[in-house]
Amino acid sequence: MIGASQQKRLLVLCTTTGYQTCAFIEAAQKLGLSITFGTDRCHVLDDPWQDGALPLRFEDPEASAQRICDFAASHPLDAIVSIGDRPTSTGARACHKLGLRGHPPEATDICRDKYRSRERLRDAGLSVPAFKRFPLHSNPRPVVASGEITFPCVLKPLALSGSRGVIRADTPEEFVQAFERIQKLLRSPEVGVLREETSEFIQVENYIDGLEIAVEGLADRGKLKVLAIFDKPDPLVGPFFEETIYVTPSRLEPSIQAEVARTLQRAVDALGLFHGPLHAELRVKGKCNWILEIAARPIGGLCARSLRFGNGISLEELIIRHALDEPVTHLGREEASSGVMMIPIPQEGIYKGVEQLEQAAQVPGIEAIEITAKLRQKLVPLPEGSSYLGFIFARGDSPQYVDSALREAHRKLRFVISSSLPVV
Repeated sequence: MIGASQQKRLLVLCTTTGYQTCAFIEAAQKLGLSITFGTDRCHVLDDPWQDGALPLRFEDPEASAQRICDFAASHPLDAIVSIGDRPTSTGARACHKLGLRGHPPEATDICRDKYRSRERLRDAGLSVPAFKRFPLHSNPRPVVASGEITFPCVLKPLALSGSRGVIRADTPEEFVQAFERIQKLLRSPEVGVLREETSEFIQVENYIDGLEIAVEGLADRGKLKVLAIFDKPDPLVGPFFEETIYVTPSRLEPSIQAEVARTLQRAVDALGLFHGPLHAELRVKGKCNWILEIAARPIGGLCARSLRFGNGISLEELIIRHALDEPVTHLGREEASSGVMMIPIPQEGIYKGVEQLEQAAQVPGIEAIEITAKLRQKLVPLPEGSSYLGFIFARGDSPQYVDSALREAHRKLRFVISSSLPVV
């Protein structure tokens, strides 16, 4: 333990009590912290899950932050950690009101809106795809007939994450089909219940070719610390952009990685990010680094499990220590290569189970396989879906070894998915 005092109180803001939340709980317990949840799981009951959670409305971050401050008046908080995109604006406002270190509210708001973040980065002279946004109710046929769309292009929602609703179009007819498909998604009850103002728009961007990477980092009083650069070895060319394999360290030339870090520091300055985690997506083409997204949160799902830092510290523990204002930027990532595969959903249907799990787990280099899909769960692939079947983790002497191990383990798995709802 590096020195977290006993019984300091950590507030964890989350939309569910899923596996990523559990990882933060484990890290907080290791540090001997008292944990309180803030969640929008239920607005009617004060403690719907009997876990002492504060019921919040993340679509109203100002009111939610005030409720956190009211709670803190009798239960002082030492740090706040936000899991996922939606809680970040609430967490930033609460930190600002309570005098805790964090990202400024304006910065988190901008990061949650792909249009505003593109504007800010463009105005700072950074390379971003050319972009336009259109009201959700727009008729796509006049839009494409106007001649203002350049092909190939990418259509996307402004707030959804994980490539959800992101579609490439190469022709006017594909543009119309993609636009209407995203309209249907944003008008669905599942998305509508989130009450996001940004769901009233669809953004259209020029498609940028190149190698896509992900960067995990910490802003420490405005200075960027790159924790890991992940290669995405599978080509992400569309029409959908389902992410599968992340491997680190990156196989990019050191000079290119250094330029990526410099580019992201400029982005941190432009967006106003100050203190806390960030997750960035970029495309590298020649000497140019195109910024696709910067989120004021850590990497999602169980992917953080692929990272370890000095003395075996997890990413979640690192983020908590950083939120407690402990010095952590000296802790480098361990030297071994590591990676994760987010197991894609191959078809829509009902999840029945998985076969050959034991054989896949015995592939050399595989550390663990976590199947997160639940029996009888309805599975929906991208671009409408928002989940994976699970995660495969590997570790080894080289990125190539890790990449091969992940692919071999995935080849052995046999998922049983029915094509229709079961008869009741």
